[in-house]
Amino acid sequence: MSRTARAFWSTGPGAGELREEPLPVPGVSDVEVTAEFSAISRGTEALVLAGAVPPSQHDVMRAPYQSGEFPFPVKYGYLSVGTVTAAGGRVPELLGRRVFCPHPHQDRYVVPASAVLAVPAAVPAPRAVLAGMMETAVNGVWDAQVGVGDRVSVVGAGVLGMLVAALASRVPGTDVELVEVRADRARVAAAMGARLAAPDDARRGRDVVLHTSGTGAGLSTGLALLGDEGVLTELSWYGDRPVEVHLGEGFHSRRLAVRASQVGRVPPSRAPRWTPRRRLALAMQLLDDAAFDVLLDGESAFEDAADVVPAVAGPGGAALCHRLRYAAADAPAS
Repeated sequence: MSRTARAFWSTGPGAGELREEPLPVPGVSDVEVTAEFSAISRGTEALVLAGAVPPSQHDVMRAPYQSGEFPFPVKYGYLSVGTVTAAGGRVPELLGRRVFCPHPHQDRYVVPASAVLAVPAAVPAPRAVLAGMMETAVNGVWDAQVGVGDRVSVVGAGVLGMLVAALASRVPGTDVELVEVRADRARVAAAMGARLAAPDDARRGRDVVLHTSGTGAGLSTGLALLGDEGVLTELSWYGDRPVEVHLGEGFHSRRLAVRASQVGRVPPSRAPRWTPRRRLALAMQLLDDAAFDVLLDGESAFEDAADVVPAVAGPGGAALCHRLRYAAADAPAS
């Protein structure tokens, strides 16, 4: 009997469809996962859906279990949570476990057991989809070297910016401000331990600035907020879009700098001790906090993904973390 699965594919600028594909039989070190939720990343997935991944970055930006090639058609995504419904002979202990996997939007999939991370019982499946974004936030805070008592500004109050602010606010003595043009996100910012400020009202002379808005205007704002000799840590990725940033005025006289942060690499200062898997496990551990549920602001059936993903990830989308819900989400987990 043939085994099949359904997955969301980006098929052209702003367009996608569900496709049926063969589902392999798990090998001795593999697991089969039946998905419960997957999250839409409005940053990277928006660029993928627009066909805006530059050719020079096609290899770098491949998702772990991507199929197809950029620009189209491509099966892309990396925030999936589900239950192991079959396990190979070498990994029987995973059978029945709820796991996180960096897999595209798909109802069932087979991956090596080493690709999944068990979700702690204290972290609900809908919240566990944030693990990949939390991992990026952890890496960004490490790169920015947020310290005790620092005055921290995070420019951009999307999911990544919110998670970065939440981590920075937990460092003793920090003063954390989220800089965002959407005033309606003040309540969510407060839940993350930060206050919200419009760009024109943001505090200056900051010790640490992290940028997550994905816009040139946000990057310029972030540089303007830095104190002398300050470093802005850039977490946004722009794909093939040119970015205009103001490097006049006090950029040189105040000796400002921009540092790139990318989750593909653990910061050099931690690389001797931290593996990506240890970092992901930390991210999952940090999600044992109901405060993060405020970031989960939308949910749609996986069957509607062809319409939902372009709407959420396309221009004008206002969701924080919109999830796709699979039929298995209503089944009891062991």
